[in-house]
Amino acid sequence: MSAPLPDALRARFQKLIEEGLSGRAAALRLKLSTATGARWGLAVRRTGQARAAPQGRPRGKGKLDPHRALLLELIDQDGDMTMPELACALADATGVQAHPDAIGRFLRKLGFTYKKRHWSRPSDAVQR
Repeated sequence: MSAPLPDALRARFQKLIEEGLSGRAAALRLKLSTATGARWGLAVRRTGQARAAPQGRPRGKGKLDPHRALLLELIDQDGDMTMPELACALADATGVQAHPDAIGRFLRKLGFTYKKRHWSRPSDAVQR
């Protein structure tokens, strides 16, 4: 998705609208599309300004946050559970389907980490 057009351009557009030009005429003067001019002109008439709308996903807690206590309890019971096992346990207990990667991201936000153990060669003192 591309970035919204700058606020300075929107302010120039608003000034042209306030001087009496139509949205289409102001858009043509600023070398914008006529559809953008119509949309911004409507916004200026309704709200008094042509601001950029928020982009992207809305920030929120997500669908796993209400089940935080259950996930923490499952991890306390068995710290070696894999993410697919957590996903199955969550689906069985609550009916909420979540991808194992989503559960992993959620747990990382809660501060959980996973440290892999490094493989080391057996000691020479060990009898073979």
